Amino acid sequence: MTNSDIKILIVDDEEDILEFVGYNLRKEGYQVITAGNGDEAVTLARQHVPQLIILDIMMPGMDGIETCREMRDIELLKNTVITYFTARSEDYSQIAGFDAGADDYITKPIKPRLLISKVAALLRRYRISDEKPETGSSADDLIIDREAYEVHFKSRSFTLPKKEFELLALLVSKPNRVFTREEIYARIWGDDIIVGERTIDVYIRKIREKLGTDNIVTIKGVGYKYEQ
Repeated sequence: MTNSDIKILIVDDEEDILEFVGYNLRKEGYQVITAGNGDEAVTLARQHVPQLIILDIMMPGMDGIETCREMRDIELLKNTVITYFTARSEDYSQIAGFDAGADDYITKPIKPRLLISKVAALLRRYRISDEKPETGSSADDLIIDREAYEVHFKSRSFTLPKKEFELLALLVSKPNRVFTREEIYARIWGDDIIVGERTIDVYIRKIREKLGTDNIVTIKGVGYKYEQ
């Protein structure tokens, strides 16, 4: 897949931001779609199914977190990488953003070369995830079905946002084996992507809540494992 095959949706209520980001990404050969608000973004995302969405958090009307949550409910966008574009760094915003299904953050202001590098890193994660073989894994009464992108646990079947699914699948792939935090970051987010220190903790908490299980064990100062 070349840059010309890749669609990137930029969502921001500030026209100058749309122009700045759009100009620099088009120079790299990407297909760029822009939206000025959340409602328009959801419509365009359904229509174009972009590989990457860069989404401003602070927008009037439906803000970025609400927009992300609505996008994550769209089956066509299950593999789309969503990153926030924000000047805010408060923990509560990041936690709420990850809870809604975001993959990462890009902090304003950002220089063009760093923007391009960040986008390339995010897209590498998309490609790695998209190219994974459609196989499943299981541990006791938990089954990961990659082909259907579903989790089956104790007679229940449900879907998880992309990063939660990939994180759970990683832990379940080798039950009782401890995955270090560094390894999880590299395998799920990629070495080139900088995320907050609490990112993994937020995702683990959400997975535990949805499964209603304590099988995911924290190894303090090391990482996590799925315990059979």
